[in-house]
Amino acid sequence: MSFTATKFSHSLLAVPINSSTLRSNDKPLSFSTDLFKNNNPSSSFLGSTQKLLRFNAFNKPLFHRRSSSPSAVLLQQTSNLLITKEEGLVLYEDMVLGRSFEDKCAEMYYRGKMFGFVHLYNGQEAVSTGFIKYLRQEDCIVSTYRDHVHALSKGVPSRAVMSELFGKATGCCRGQGGSMHMFSKEHNVLGGFAFIGEGIPVATGAAFSMKYKREVLNQADSDNVTLAFFGDGTCNNGQFFECLNMAALWKLPIVFVVENNLWAIGMSHIRATSDPAIWKKGPAFGMPGVHVDGMDVLKVREVAKEAIDRARRGEGPTLVECETYRFRGHSLADPDELRNPATEQELKTIDKKIDEILEDAVEFAEKSPQPPRSQLLENVFADPKGFGIGPDGRYRCEDPKFTEGTAHV
Repeated sequence: MSFTATKFSHSLLAVPINSSTLRSNDKPLSFSTDLFKNNNPSSSFLGSTQKLLRFNAFNKPLFHRRSSSPSAVLLQQTSNLLITKEEGLVLYEDMVLGRSFEDKCAEMYYRGKMFGFVHLYNGQEAVSTGFIKYLRQEDCIVSTYRDHVHALSKGVPSRAVMSELFGKATGCCRGQGGSMHMFSKEHNVLGGFAFIGEGIPVATGAAFSMKYKREVLNQADSDNVTLAFFGDGTCNNGQFFECLNMAALWKLPIVFVVENNLWAIGMSHIRATSDPAIWKKGPAFGMPGVHVDGMDVLKVREVAKEAIDRARRGEGPTLVECETYRFRGHSLADPDELRNPATEQELKTIDKKIDEILEDAVEFAEKSPQPPRSQLLENVFADPKGFGIGPDGRYRCEDPKFTEGTAHV
């Protein structure tokens, strides 16, 4: 069992991003805490053709490091992104639900149906769907203030989430939580947390309780897993590092999911941290660190499968950095000033221009003349005295007898 931190160069649906934000020059790494069983792996992970590194805490170090650090050996991992039609439809439906729900939230907010801060998830759906749809009902998730779609993916009914946003008694928190505090005991959604990094200790505690039930209370069927979702801005806070240390020390069944959308409110991720590669912080604490294209649900699901299965087997935590992008502002109170978006009228003008170009192209094609018969053998024969051109320099096809007995050209 191993993880691959595969680097990629992706296009985020034509969203302009400074090329410096993509960390394609970082070396890909893959990590494992399993015993190294195969000295000659030859396949690749997620379509990557690059050679990968595998970290193994039990192998003899191949380079000088502290004794507690994992060692590195060459590895290329087999990975299969194939899913069934039914699984694909589930993933697709969940992402469409998330996107459409957030669009409806924006509509309702601007109509005065919601109050306070509302942070939308548009653009990041592949992360929520890829991870949460691989969980069991008994597994737990902990979210942030951008929590609507996480709750939906975990199975909280749309009615309950929307009612909570409206501040109604039928909401999942009876109208007392609002946008940033979705909670459902039934679905093991342990809450959205408004303060940066506030949910990570809660998730770590939930993972500890799961380990305690299994190893101390001898509840053999207690192999549940916790997912902690948070953003790139959180990764500079102390709680993040403290909980990574504790989770690795006690081998807790938790997956730390970084939704790196490249912006901490209005601060660029590149400007806010000394090393933008968040996934590299995992090995520093003795756990796998993985980087994945957070805009590709199949790649996210593949990494989620390995990380969750690993935690469920009692092999400890994983840090996963999902590089993604939010298509809206930090919240609906944010006028999207980072994007300088085009106005609706500008877009309509472009649409009208394209329609006119296409109509003109069709009209021009219809009115254009058919090619003459004399053109039939042009650019076919290189020899000007050959079959296509007669001794008099005229095309043979111009001779009325040339096509006798053939269909009209």
